[in-house]
Amino acid sequence: MKIALGADHKGYLLKEKVKAFLKEQGHEVVDFGTDSEESTDYPDYGMKVAQAVANDEVDRGITLCWTGNGMNMVVNKLPEIRGAFAFTEEMARLTREHNDSNILSLASKWVEPELAEKIITVWLTTEFEGGRHLPRIRKFSIKK
Repeated sequence: MKIALGADHKGYLLKEKVKAFLKEQGHEVVDFGTDSEESTDYPDYGMKVAQAVANDEVDRGITLCWTGNGMNMVVNKLPEIRGAFAFTEEMARLTREHNDSNILSLASKWVEPELAEKIITVWLTTEFEGGRHLPRIRKFSIKK
């Protein structure tokens, strides 16, 4: 799978660990930055990930910031995106099964690297259920 990554300065360290993990799992990673812990603006990186997913340049995206909320707000500005915030494996599973999420936002403040790996693994391997969920997604997404 080809996965876009984007983080601000508060998500940078976790992004680097996530990137290594994804590569170890055999995924292709497109890293949109940031490249340090120097203060930066999360919308710049979140929007790059969202655009890559919306334009089908990548299969899915993962964004990281301090709380996960800022990045999730940014990516959901595009109608092709179904961004989800998750800090448990169950949340990640449900965002895929019920919402067919295509971008996952993680909070570096609360999600340690080991937990991030578990959340990401569940998110990447869970299929969308379709069925009763599909008409609901069609009400707000142009990609389904």
